[in-house]
Amino acid sequence: MDNTASSIPSKMKAWVYSEHGKPVDVLKLDSNYDVPQLKEDQVLIKVVAAALNPVDFKRMLGMFVHSDSPLPSVPGYDVAGVVLKVGSQVRTLKEGDEVYGNINEKGLDRPKRSGTLAEYTVAEENLLALKPKNLGFIEAAAIPLAIGTAYEGLQKTALSPGKSILVLRGAGGVGTMVIQLAKHVFGASKVAATSSSAKLELLKSLGADLAIDYTKDNFEDLPEKFDVIYDAIGQSERAVKAIKEGGKVVTIEPVGELAEPAFRFILTSSGAMLETLNAFLENGKVKPVIDPRGTFAFSQTPQAFSYLETGRVTGKLVIHPIP
Repeated sequence: MDNTASSIPSKMKAWVYSEHGKPVDVLKLDSNYDVPQLKEDQVLIKVVAAALNPVDFKRMLGMFVHSDSPLPSVPGYDVAGVVLKVGSQVRTLKEGDEVYGNINEKGLDRPKRSGTLAEYTVAEENLLALKPKNLGFIEAAAIPLAIGTAYEGLQKTALSPGKSILVLRGAGGVGTMVIQLAKHVFGASKVAATSSSAKLELLKSLGADLAIDYTKDNFEDLPEKFDVIYDAIGQSERAVKAIKEGGKVVTIEPVGELAEPAFRFILTSSGAMLETLNAFLENGKVKPVIDPRGTFAFSQTPQAFSYLETGRVTGKLVIHPIP
């Protein structure tokens, strides 16, 4: 493929929604969508793979309409691909670089209308990092939003060596990253996590010392209490019963009541954070987890969203190949 700017078309294939509703109802494939215009601090990326996140379908359902961008919109935050063109203020990245990242710095504050579920997307240079050398595009696409959410949440709880942590929904996209980061980056002395029966072995393989089957045990009834609970499911009222005196509960569910002293946050994305964690990805200590059904063709994007909406996905779903 000729990567020069002159070969970049003005139109592209993209999944677009023009009204709110269930993805399977509102997502339409547009073969004549405008390729996004490049701003001076941005790069244009040929999308090789894009991962899905719950925020994508929650936006489609209209849950964040007060802070969302106007429609029509192309969904998608996570991207792995190749830089085709760089803006005049771009300092480090160059044409041909293989990059990955979350294209929206603030997840719910006017996200880009031209997301990653398209042939091309744009992102600010400071949101991207070079793809880890040992990972393919599919694996790299599965990482940015989940690892960023895991990392920032753990930082905000001040998890440090010697402390214990319980991860709720340990087998999900964020949970699988929280377990690995807690163990290998933050040095937690004990990592516990919840999942259904079939996923307990996965939790252990990721570094969980204690895997709790939520279909059999209520974690808040166990005698053991924790310094930190990372709630990736929205159960803060139960979580606060399972922390030690002075313990922390962080939740990533953006809506609903919060029980004291739990707190929530919305990810601020950055390429620098990915660069910090690239060492752990390249040495194999931290790995992306992709669902057994996990790679869907571009044409199957609505079906992939239907599966994501079940809440039963292990790790991540990735769209690949993209035309």
